[in-house]
Amino acid sequence: MAKQDYYATLGVQRGANAEEMKKAYRKLAMQYHPDRNPGDAAAEHKFKEINEAYDVLKDDQKRAAYDRFGHAAFENGGMGAGGGGGGFGFEGGLGDIFEQMFGGARRGGGGGAQNGADIKVPVEIELKEAFTGTKANVHVTTRMSCDACNGTGSADKGASADKCGTCGGAGRVRAQQGFFLVERTCPTCGGSGRVVRNPCRICAGSGTVPREKTLAVQIPAGVEDGTRIRLSGEGEAGLRGAPPGDLYVHVSVRPHEIFQRDGANIFCRVPLRMAQAALGGEIDVPAIDGSASRVKIPAGTQSGDQFRLRNKGFSVLRSTQRGDMYIQVAVETPQNLTRRQRELLEEFERESAGHKTGSPEHEGFFAKVKDFFEGRP
Repeated sequence: MAKQDYYATLGVQRGANAEEMKKAYRKLAMQYHPDRNPGDAAAEHKFKEINEAYDVLKDDQKRAAYDRFGHAAFENGGMGAGGGGGGFGFEGGLGDIFEQMFGGARRGGGGGAQNGADIKVPVEIELKEAFTGTKANVHVTTRMSCDACNGTGSADKGASADKCGTCGGAGRVRAQQGFFLVERTCPTCGGSGRVVRNPCRICAGSGTVPREKTLAVQIPAGVEDGTRIRLSGEGEAGLRGAPPGDLYVHVSVRPHEIFQRDGANIFCRVPLRMAQAALGGEIDVPAIDGSASRVKIPAGTQSGDQFRLRNKGFSVLRSTQRGDMYIQVAVETPQNLTRRQRELLEEFERESAGHKTGSPEHEGFFAKVKDFFEGRP
């Protein structure tokens, strides 16, 4: 009976990306999992087909071989053939030639156990949570050790995997390909060096099953946008008892409506009325720690002036130090004037025209403009 196309098995298009395929796989795996369909042979068969399709398509090299040769890529000397036949499968191609010549190695190859895959999870927090530190719950769908076989992959209680007869437990086989002696992953054991004689019907011999879990992640005070937190051993379980992968939490910090962060320093833009800036005074500004600070504004303050508040910024990671907070002033020009306000400003402007030190930058600029038009250096 001809095998169904792997993409059709997962219900995705051929151009689907890794995330789309993973999402489709998770949905189908949960639907047809033997735990949810006890005694249903058709569901069990479908579950195995889904796992087989995803195992190929999630691997970039295997997917490339499948896209080019179809199921034949894994038969008659291809990835899935035993021994060292004359067929030239994708895994016996240039990747393995370079691997043989330059000593590269794939994760889980060389007869070692096939470690579990790493998982990446995004977490978004508020700026204040980045200041204080917080605990975030992350929900992941991953592969965990199969309870039915205790992660061994064998249906026989207490049994362990046997040494692979094809590669002798090395996890790699060699074949002569023209002028090259090519080493490739053993197609029988998938590189683990071990095979299960009586596979567990729940996990199909892999020793792992899809599960959902929730983890509490401690995010330290002072964390920056883009920080990656590693939780060792919380990734996918390895095949047949191999070490699990890691979980990487990628932290992003939402923009704040008042504060902007630059490393350990915080900037706060404060608009001032024109009269406030001219006459001076005091203003209260908030700090990221929830306190309020009183800032003295000197008379004649200009747009762009900055005032520094020491130790009001962020904590520096793994340190007792704190950054500073900078108040950035923006002087606003009044709008929608009343008649009286307009009269007062017109009077103020007439007074200012005869006052030579009222606006020194203004006066200096137009003095230079006058010299320019009169040809003076």
